[in-house]
Amino acid sequence: MNKEIETRIGNNIRLLREKADLTQEQLSARLQVNGCDITRSALAKIEVGQRHLYPDEILLLKQILKVDYDDIFSI
Repeated sequence: MNKEIETRIGNNIRLLREKADLTQEQLSARLQVNGCDITRSALAKIEVGQRHLYPDEILLLKQILKVDYDDIFSI
C-alpha cells in the first residue's frame, strides 16, 4: 500500500478514536475483548501509518467506533 494513503487512513482512525473519546489503550482493549489481538503500540503504529491494517481489525474498528467505512478510508 502507498505510504501516504496509510498515513491518511491512520490519521482518520486517530481522529475517529479521539472523537469517540477513547485512548489508544482503551480502544486496543476493546479490540482485544472482541477477539482482535492488538496492542496499544500496534494501534499507535497504525495511526501514524507504520503498520498495515488487517481485515478483522477494520471490521472491529468500524463497529467499536460506530463509523462507516468511508469515515475510515476517506482520503
